[in-house]
Amino acid sequence: MARVVLEIDTQLYRLLESSAETHHLSLEEECCRRLRGGERRSHYLQALLAELRAEDEQRRANSR
Repeated sequence: MARVVLEIDTQLYRLLESSAETHHLSLEEECCRRLRGGERRSHYLQALLAELRAEDEQRRANSR
């Protein structure tokens, strides 16, 4: 299995995790929710979402 290493701001990551938990969502779903809602459109969130999707895609490909 390939390993994905992300360098992210710890405070932002914790805020995203907390918000995801509050909304009963996965971290990826929380990122999507924020992007759809126009909340702080950031390149950082878009990059994190891309990484999460790539990791999920890799996991699915390996499980086939």
